[in-house]
Amino acid sequence: MEASCLELALEGERLCKAGDFKGGTAFFEAAVQVGTEDLKTLSAIYSQLGNAYFYLKEYGKALEYHRHDLTLARTIGDRIGEGKASGNLGNTLKVLGRFDEATVCCQRHLDISQEQGDKVGEARALYNIGNVFHAKGKQQLWGCTQDPGDLPPVVRDTLQRATSFYEMNLCLVKELGDRAAQGRAFGNLGNTHYLLGNFVEAIKFHRQVIYISLGQY
Repeated sequence: MEASCLELALEGERLCKAGDFKGGTAFFEAAVQVGTEDLKTLSAIYSQLGNAYFYLKEYGKALEYHRHDLTLARTIGDRIGEGKASGNLGNTLKVLGRFDEATVCCQRHLDISQEQGDKVGEARALYNIGNVFHAKGKQQLWGCTQDPGDLPPVVRDTLQRATSFYEMNLCLVKELGDRAAQGRAFGNLGNTHYLLGNFVEAIKFHRQVIYISLGQY
């Protein structure tokens, strides 16, 4: 039974890596049905099921499995796993527009990563929190008719919080030497400053994205 569950999970992982998320979820679901006493393996299956359903845009199922993963990580005392599951929950809640809940989950990921000395997890959590505030700010902007830069205080505050987290993320990924992550941070800083009406700053950050892609940064 043990090998069978693992075999099914490995086939699900292979299919997802090949881009067949529908097929992958079928194998992961089968692995869950077969079951395993190895809770670490089961936690990994829940996590991958949540991610696969996220890519399939089946966010309700993604939430369900990321919650299972979070519960299991807590049960076995896996703090890093708890942080990752919290981050995955946060990203899913963000897409659903549940920004306050998303922030709580992403902040938990950040706290645990800092507690565990996990710099990569910390950088990811900072980036994800920035994304939550960026998405929230964009949603708040939908009802606004003001000129760019002439924003209601609540919208400006939300977007400025996004820039703060992106800047913290940028500092950390520079320290880690992760150029791809630096490019993402510069791009999102550019997008957020554009929404704030800071066009000179936006251009500056978007130029950095180009420099990184050309290997000149």
